[in-house]
Amino acid sequence: VQLQASGGGLVQSGGSLKLSCTTSGGSLAGYAVGWFRQAPGKTREFVAIAARSRGTTGIAGSVRGRATISRDDAKNTVDLQMVGLKPEDSAIYYCAAVLATSDQSTPARDYEYRYWGRGTLVTVSS
Repeated sequence: VQLQASGGGLVQSGGSLKLSCTTSGGSLAGYAVGWFRQAPGKTREFVAIAARSRGTTGIAGSVRGRATISRDDAKNTVDLQMVGLKPEDSAIYYCAAVLATSDQSTPARDYEYRYWGRGTLVTVSS
């Protein structure tokens, strides 16, 4: 599974962005897909997960209430919508996928994922 993350950019504090994770040459159906981020000098951090079962999601506490994750297997996309962005949200955002063990499986640790895409940079200016 080859993943591509897109949608990053420069946005002012309080703004919003929609990040998209897509795949080429395959399907995301059957995979749990997560979003992680890594800011300079910091460890990679879990942001959100879309389980194999559409509608089962998980959101990290640091972005809860400001982030929504959704998936469309017909389009092979998993989107991360973020609103109310803060400077501390600035990071490289990565999407990752792993063949799900169950419909409700929501892995939140980076080592649980097998496939990673190149990140997309999000910069939030104050």
